[in-house]
Amino acid sequence: MYEGYLRDLLAPLGIYDLTESSVSGAAVCALGTGLDDVSDRLEEIEREALTATAEDEGLDRREALFARRPAAVTAEDRRAAIAALLQIDGDSLTPEAIDRTIRGCGIKARAIEMGDRQLRVIFPEVAGEPEGFPQIQKIILDILPCHLGVEFYFRYLTWEECEAAGYTWAQVEAAGHTWESFQLAVPPEE
Repeated sequence: MYEGYLRDLLAPLGIYDLTESSVSGAAVCALGTGLDDVSDRLEEIEREALTATAEDEGLDRREALFARRPAAVTAEDRRAAIAALLQIDGDSLTPEAIDRTIRGCGIKARAIEMGDRQLRVIFPEVAGEPEGFPQIQKIILDILPCHLGVEFYFRYLTWEECEAAGYTWAQVEAAGHTWESFQLAVPPEE
């Protein structure tokens, strides 16, 4: 790229032999290659310098700023989690801001204010304890202010739902449920 640019720039002067086999032609080729390498590196640095475009090193360096690594895996989710964590400040204590921050960190949870400085964290898309809960719990407790009481709420099948669905023990056994799998057989939310 830069080699062609240098050749086009120097050709009108007529004082350089720009053929590939000449010394000045080889020098132009070497300079062009060096400038191409610098341009590629600058492009990478510019991409990694912005949270919105970072893919590797930029994300790793930003995540290292936090006590815990966000629970996100893809580059897009990691960017969103970092952006959410960077928004935490003294005005981030409303339930809506806390809820937005938790979801922004890649955790499929919601924070609900229960009153008297209590929050309930629910996992609406998961029955039972979500996969990787110990890490999720640590991240959430790091995000939330220490003066708030936090309870984690897990969704299991209730007796009322069993009665409403008309389940019998024969149906449960015929479906091959264990006690663990049956309590996670939560009907989908409508």
